[in-house]
Amino acid sequence: MSESLILVVEDDTELQGLLVRRLEDSGYRVRAEANGNDALAAIEEEVPDLLLLDVMLPGLNGLDVCRQVRVSHPLLYVIMLTARTDELDRVVGLEVGADDYVTKPFSLSELVARVRSALRRVRLTEEAASMPPATAEIISFPGLHIDPIMRRVIVRDNEIQLTVLEYDLLLFLARNVDRPFTRLQLLDKVWDIQYEGYDRTVDSHIQRLRAKIEKDHANPMFIKTVWGVGYKFEIQEDA
Repeated sequence: MSESLILVVEDDTELQGLLVRRLEDSGYRVRAEANGNDALAAIEEEVPDLLLLDVMLPGLNGLDVCRQVRVSHPLLYVIMLTARTDELDRVVGLEVGADDYVTKPFSLSELVARVRSALRRVRLTEEAASMPPATAEIISFPGLHIDPIMRRVIVRDNEIQLTVLEYDLLLFLARNVDRPFTRLQLLDKVWDIQYEGYDRTVDSHIQRLRAKIEKDHANPMFIKTVWGVGYKFEIQEDA
């Protein structure tokens, strides 16, 4: 398999240089841009395996870049870089489709670990796309079918498009019917990270999943909130 390509979009020259050097030292191919418009042009020239995207960019900001990327490249894995005090940016970033975020200042070792974990998921998705159609292991519920081999999801006879992490979250919950999980447990099991303070990441992905698989995401039939705990997957015959 060829080297994974990471697109770093960061206008702070010093930080951009640090990121590029550390990622290259970790074995990745890296391209760097300093503004949103150039980032979109770079993606159209060669779609990266992962987009490392700062929120505060000159011209087209990172949130707008993420919105456009989600339309044209729904499976591109996006990690946003945000200032520690900018809670609103983190929330909006997740709502417009970012898979994850890292707050500044951050440890380069932590960032590389997050990138490595993300690219493992990307590889699984790519491998599934190249496999012949599966004939077994379908997880079926009334109104919802999940193919773990092909990474396909059918909701009421319609195939839906999920991001890499949305799919992984749905599959994990569906394999553990009626078992409640805290947000920290989901971060550990699905995101493969063990950091407090990322609860909003889980909540935003749950909201996006509900919008795609539920008839009425305000009154979910599959993914239930367990008050004071977190979330669980539940089966209802009238789903």
